Amino acid sequence: MTSFRQALSTQRWDDHRYYHHSLVNQSLHLASAASFLCSYVLLLTNPAMAALVAWLVAMTTRQAGHFFFEPKGYDEVNHVTHEYKEQVKVGYNLRRKLVLLAIWIASPLLLMLDPSLFGLLEPHTSTAELLDHVGWIWLAVGIGGLLFRTLHLFYLEDVQTGLVWFTKILTDPFHDIKLYHKAPLHLIRGERPEPPTAAAAPR
Repeated sequence: MTSFRQALSTQRWDDHRYYHHSLVNQSLHLASAASFLCSYVLLLTNPAMAALVAWLVAMTTRQAGHFFFEPKGYDEVNHVTHEYKEQVKVGYNLRRKLVLLAIWIASPLLLMLDPSLFGLLEPHTSTAELLDHVGWIWLAVGIGGLLFRTLHLFYLEDVQTGLVWFTKILTDPFHDIKLYHKAPLHLIRGERPEPPTAAAAPR
C-alpha cells in the first residue's frame, strides 16, 4: 500500500510540475474538476447526462488549457524539453489525446449509420432521445479510453502503474480543486505564473 501511495504521489507530482505552469490552465482545470464532480453525481441517476457534462464541459475546458494555454517550449523549471515530457507522460499525452478526442467527436456518427446502434438502442424519435443516445455512446468512449490506457500500461509498464494511473484519473477532480482553487484569484490579480511547486514533491 505504501508503494501504491508513493507511486500515486509521484504521478500526481509529475503531472503537476510538467503540465500545469499556466494559471489559465490551472483555472480551467478548476472549472473542469467542478464539472467532473457534477458528472459523478449525475452518474447515480442519469449516466447519459453525466457523460454529456463530462465531455462537453469538463473535458473541453480541461483540454483547452493543455492545448492552447500551457507553454510548449523548453521547461526552464524542470530543465526538460516538451518532447521529453510527451515521451515520458504516463497517461494521455497530447498526441494520444488527439486520437481520443477524434474518436469522441466521430462516435455519434454511428447513429447516422444505424439509429439503433446495431440493436443496442431504440431508434430516437426526438432531439432529447438523440442526446440521450449520444450521452450513452460518450459514456462508453470515456470508459473505453480509461480501460484501454490502463490495460496498455499493464503491458508497457506493470499492473501497479496502470492501477495507479486509473486511480489518479478518477480522483483528479478532488485533487485539482485542492491544488488550483486559488488560481483564478491569482489570474484576476494579473500575477505571473509561478513555478509549479504548490504541491509538495513526493518523498
